[in-house]
Amino acid sequence: MTVIVGRAGIWEAEQLADVAAVTFPLACPPGSTKESIEAFIGEVLSHERFADYLDDPDRTILAAREDNSIVGYAMLIRGEPADPSISAVLSTSPTMELSKMYVLPGHHGSEVSAALMAATVALAFDFGCAGIWLGVNQQNARAQRYYAKHGFHRVGTKTFTVGAEVHDDFVFERVL
Repeated sequence: MTVIVGRAGIWEAEQLADVAAVTFPLACPPGSTKESIEAFIGEVLSHERFADYLDDPDRTILAAREDNSIVGYAMLIRGEPADPSISAVLSTSPTMELSKMYVLPGHHGSEVSAALMAATVALAFDFGCAGIWLGVNQQNARAQRYYAKHGFHRVGTKTFTVGAEVHDDFVFERVL
């Protein structure tokens, strides 16, 4: 199958939320509670929230589609980080955050994630960004290897709240 990556439209909010509900739990640390994961999905990854994200001029959601079905997505946020401790560890400006990048389990190891990453980098160039940054859980070694393979380097740490739990993330940056 051919994977096509392009900007998601407001009409795809429900499908994006459905993909997020399946994929987000896979990236959580092993000790995460079901209640905290469900709370995060309800608060941050709901259909309504995706509609808000798609309406936000500083956010772009790229959808990877196969046969008109979304099989993965990346959410990008333009602008400097709101957290000054993250800004302090980044070496480039202007920058873009790769806030979320998830692929359905049946497509792991396929061309989907590479296509999303290529589109992410291309969009950052189009917006005139000098770099891209992201947070990745410190226990998610698979994701860390993936990002390192795509030119990201660990530059710092931050916390990430999932429901009632606070997790430790690494901050990775890629200079363009």
